[in-house]
This record gives sequence, structure tokens and C-alpha cells, in this order.
Amino acid sequence: MSKPAAEGGTPVREDFLVFGKPAIEEEDIAEVVDSLRSGWLGTGPKVHKFEQIFRDHMGIEYCAAVNSCTAGLHLSILSLGLGAGDEVIVPVLTFCATANAVIHAGATPVFAEVEKDTANIDATKLEDRITDRTKAIIVVHFAGRPCDMDAIMEIARRRGLFVIEDCAHAIETQYKGRQVGTIGDIASFSFYVTKNIVTGEGGMVATASEDLISRVKVLSLHGLSTDAWARFSDSGYKHYGVTEAGFKYNMMDIQAALGFRQMARLEKYAKRREEIWNRYQEAFRDLPVFLPIADEPDTRHARHLYTIYADIDRLSADRDQLLGALFAEGIGTGVHYLALHNHKFYQDTLGCRIGDFPNAEFISDRTLSIPLSAALTDKDVDDVIAAIGKVFTYYAK
Repeated sequence: MSKPAAEGGTPVREDFLVFGKPAIEEEDIAEVVDSLRSGWLGTGPKVHKFEQIFRDHMGIEYCAAVNSCTAGLHLSILSLGLGAGDEVIVPVLTFCATANAVIHAGATPVFAEVEKDTANIDATKLEDRITDRTKAIIVVHFAGRPCDMDAIMEIARRRGLFVIEDCAHAIETQYKGRQVGTIGDIASFSFYVTKNIVTGEGGMVATASEDLISRVKVLSLHGLSTDAWARFSDSGYKHYGVTEAGFKYNMMDIQAALGFRQMARLEKYAKRREEIWNRYQEAFRDLPVFLPIADEPDTRHARHLYTIYADIDRLSADRDQLLGALFAEGIGTGVHYLALHNHKFYQDTLGCRIGDFPNAEFISDRTLSIPLSAALTDKDVDDVIAAIGKVFTYYAK
């Protein structure tokens, strides 16, 4: 048995493999340089082009590019008129931005349990979290796997609730022939550096409602009635009006230059991640881990995150020790996520406690994500497989 580097052995890699390494190609770089030379650095023609391409991909009427998925969630909540006194149901296993956007809007997040095998919000337990103050449900398509949208939408429509889709992981995800992000009332996507399409920082709001997107666009740029591109284009200066106190959430052309170029390679990247995913599934099947379950019929998984659960009952190391051992091998990892009710801030502000959400706690104690990017070479994938095999075999009881 090969000794892990953490125990004094030789690491698998000399150079560290960064988790979430983005796939940036020469045409992306050239497009950014073109933006720098054009003088359009802020919101300009490339942002509008990116919005059009994204709109066509989604098959939805309206999109608005923003500077992060978090901003998009915040604007989505505000555009629905939610605020003080309102409750919004949020899956307890998600990045803090999902809950924080609710708090920033003045509303109160109410955590809901997730399914143990998918990490998606558990539709069968949703109604237990609904009160007379509940106004919306936020669903997170975790790792790129679609939530049970039929069940969620039935509950929401019957109870008169809005549905906001957090699609940070899910640009390619489909549910029964529909792109996720087109099923609820409004959706927010992410183009953060680790995502399937990368603009460094950036996001997109999508909706079928002209009223909602109009409010999103106004709120995203100080509450101005027109954006900078319209005011300073060669069609002549246009005065703006301040309609309310908005935010500085607009996307720049430099970001959009990366985004719209990569959209053309969306399927190419998805195919590469699928190949890597299948290699992982085959390589790890005999290790003391729980692997991602099969996709549900008539759905498409975006393959954003490859998450495994360490079978800690069959291991002599806990999850955090395993993370350290993989780091010593030169392999970057992530944790998606520590459930929100584990964090002191939410315990203090919302009154939640350890023990409230057993499924989320099971995942939180065991989950780790390993590199899954179209930028990975075959050698990178070989090294990840070797490191996982080496570490989990060594610590197996």
C-alpha cells in the first residue's frame, strides 16, 4: 500500500492542481483585449450581445446581465416585492449567498431539509416550513442536478408562492424537456471562476416577465431609467431619471467578452466534463465512498460539481483529514457545503440548531468535491484518480 504524502509518502503531483480551474481559450483573451482597445469597459454592446445569446440558449423572453449570481438573487427577490415581514424558504445546504440575498432584501430565510442522496431541497418536507408569512421558495439545483420541479411548482401554485431558481450550478440543466431557470418565476445564474461558463465574476437573471426584468434592470444600475450604454452610445445623449435607490450590480463588457465566446463552446465543455465524470464513477466504485446517484429519467445534469461522500464509518480518517491528505498529494478540493444551520450567524439570527436537519448534517460531515473542469488534461484526471485511490485505500478500515 502506497503511503500518502500526509503520512510521509511521495505526493502524486509536484505542481498543485487548483480546484475549479477555468477553461480560458485564446479567442476569449482576444475578445477581452478587443474590449480594452474599443473603450467600452463598462456596460456596453458586448453585455447586450451576451444577454441575447443567453436568452436564445434558455429559450426565455428576458435576461439581464449582472455582476454576480448573488446580485441576481437579491434583485430577483426585490423585483417580486418581497421584504420586511416576509419569509422565503431556502434549502439549508447551499452557499451562504442564497440565504444572505433574502436577508439583504429585508426578508427572513426559513431553512428547509434536503434529500440525502441528491442534496436538493426535499419537496416532501416543504409544506412543513410554510407559514402565513411565506411568500416564496428558492430552489437550488445542486451540483447541476434538477430539483423535483413538478412537485415544487404544484405546492407553490396551490399555496400562492413565488419560485426563485438559484441556477448557479445549472446552466446546462434540463428538467423534463425544459431548461431550469424557465420553470419558476425568475432565476439567477452564475459565471464565477469555478462555474461551467466563466466571466471571473458575473451572473444573469432570466424571467418570462417583462415587468420583473424591467425592475431588475433599473435596480441593477442605481435605479436609473436607462443604462450607460444607451446614454453614451453614438445615437446621442439621453437623459436619465432616478426612479429609486438602486444598486451597482451591472456587468462589464470585459466580463461579457469572456461569457459570450464561451457560450459557443457550452456543449463541447459539457461533453468533456461528462467524460471525466464517467471516469470517476468507474474508478471510485470500490472505494469507501458514496458516489453520485444516477440521473433521474428525462433530466439533464449539468455536471458542475463531482461530489462524493466519504463513508466515514469505513474509514479511520474524517472528511477534513481526507481533505488535508488530498491537499498534500497536490489535489485541490472543495466542500459543498457546510449546512447553513451549522454556522453561528444563522444560529444566532434565525434560532436554528445542530440536529434540526439530519440529511444536511449527514452530507456536511462527509462531502467533498474534486476537480471537474473542461480545462483538465487526461494527466490531471489520472492524478486525481490516483490521489483519491491512494488516500481512501490507505485510510480504509
